[in-house]
Amino acid sequence: MDTQQLNLFVTLADTLHFGQTSNLLHMSPSAVSRAVQRIEEEVGEPLLLRDSRSVSLTAAGRRFQEYAETTLAGWKDFNEGLREDADHLAGEVSIYCSVTAVYSVLANVLGPFRRRFPDIDIMLHTGDQADAIDHLNSGSEEVAVTARPDRLSGSLSFQTLTHSPLVFIYPAAQCAVSRLVRQSIEEARSPDWAQLPFIISERGQARVQLDRWFAERKIAAKLYAQVSGHEGIVSMVALGFGIGVVPELVLDYSPLQRKVRVLDVQPPLTPFAIGLCTRKVSRGNPLVQAFLSCAAEVYRPEH
Repeated sequence: MDTQQLNLFVTLADTLHFGQTSNLLHMSPSAVSRAVQRIEEEVGEPLLLRDSRSVSLTAAGRRFQEYAETTLAGWKDFNEGLREDADHLAGEVSIYCSVTAVYSVLANVLGPFRRRFPDIDIMLHTGDQADAIDHLNSGSEEVAVTARPDRLSGSLSFQTLTHSPLVFIYPAAQCAVSRLVRQSIEEARSPDWAQLPFIISERGQARVQLDRWFAERKIAAKLYAQVSGHEGIVSMVALGFGIGVVPELVLDYSPLQRKVRVLDVQPPLTPFAIGLCTRKVSRGNPLVQAFLSCAAEVYRPEH
């Protein structure tokens, strides 16, 4: 459980009001509610009693509040110690991420990190984000910028930085695919999914969610291609070969953004939690801790 989750719960425990908490943390009330549900699922006990008029802590909630406050205080002391010792930290931290994550996530952290820790070098390796966990497990990298997997190994730790919706995209250009999609939009109905060629990830969290979405709707998907990396999906969709599903963050930074359109699909797929994944043994490395701490400050609070 990361410090953002703990800070959210402590704030909610103080206010006992979802609206006030969402305003203080610059989050939507629904995002606060989902975060609390994830915490309760991880703890395995209800932490709050809710009714139409009030919110109160359960006995487990009061104990968790004490734990969260103690942990956050320890984390604050640790960070202050890092600042005091910044001049003495030197060495390398190896990081793996996709090309998109380099400029959409990592770039936000590198500036503040280098100013605070000028003697720590970043060794960056890029590739398909679906390979991130394998790189960590092999020991070839210490930190990976990636989406949080459905099931996180007990040997790994994940620090959430931001969230990105998963969106369906189709070609902006006139082609057979765009005509089928636009016809369904004009007729205010769902597309005939079985007739649309899909361009999907070979593996990874987006593939897991899309396979689940197909199965829940009993759709026998017509696959045009399975590609490595979300950037490749955007490219092939822009060329008119099919429709695809990518994180909105990838689309926001794509040079082909204007050549695709987003299709409103309800209910939407579960948003990606994007953050820093490390092996738990690596968290004992003060250089890795310095990077994680700096990233947490850059992305706190999440908007």
